[in-house]
Amino acid sequence: MAPAKRSKANAGRKVKDKWKAKEWYKIHAPRMFNEAEIGETPAADPEYVIGRTVEVTVQDLTGDFSKMHIKLKFKVNEIEGTDAKTVFIGHELTSDYVRRLTRRRKTKTDHVVDVVTKDGFTYRIKTMSIAERRIQSSQEDAMRRIIEETLVATAKEKTLSEMVKDIVSGDAAKNLARACHVVIPIKRVELRKSEVLAFGEGTPESIIPEAEPVEEAAEEEPATEEAAAEE
Repeated sequence: MAPAKRSKANAGRKVKDKWKAKEWYKIHAPRMFNEAEIGETPAADPEYVIGRTVEVTVQDLTGDFSKMHIKLKFKVNEIEGTDAKTVFIGHELTSDYVRRLTRRRKTKTDHVVDVVTKDGFTYRIKTMSIAERRIQSSQEDAMRRIIEETLVATAKEKTLSEMVKDIVSGDAAKNLARACHVVIPIKRVELRKSEVLAFGEGTPESIIPEAEPVEEAAEEEPATEEAAAEE
């Protein structure tokens, strides 16, 4: 019995030693989101951190509660000291938000479109159209065609950063709903998911304005005796 106890104790010490050998790495969002710190991860070797993915909501990055249903996905691609740099790889709407939109007596039309942005990124976008009533299959096909044509044309004129900014702000969804209006007065179009399939040239620009530094008020100079006398 004694040898068994010793082996268990040794195993416990080995587990503890493994954790002691690990170092914590701070994960940063890419330049698109001002390289904000979005988490930490432990690893015994920096090479093990490469390729790890992390999800955060837009609310986590901006503090905007109205965007808590949008999840952003990043992948670690570079290590600098204990800082893990990431690239944007896509977004997704939370499942509870999608369920609220697709309640009974509504028609949901899904579509997948692959586009190439102005800066050469191959970007897959999955849309979801919500109609208040049942619609014909011909109308659904027409909507899919309009959505695809609109997204492809938009991507040719915009960079990945500009595309993502429109998705986060809701402008992309509004533009698609407006374009589909010629077929049917659609309630809304959501870009429920996206994925970067191939990277283009350069680093996407920031889409979040940096906070302007607060200027300190100039200190008033104490009044001199002569000035006080004049008053």
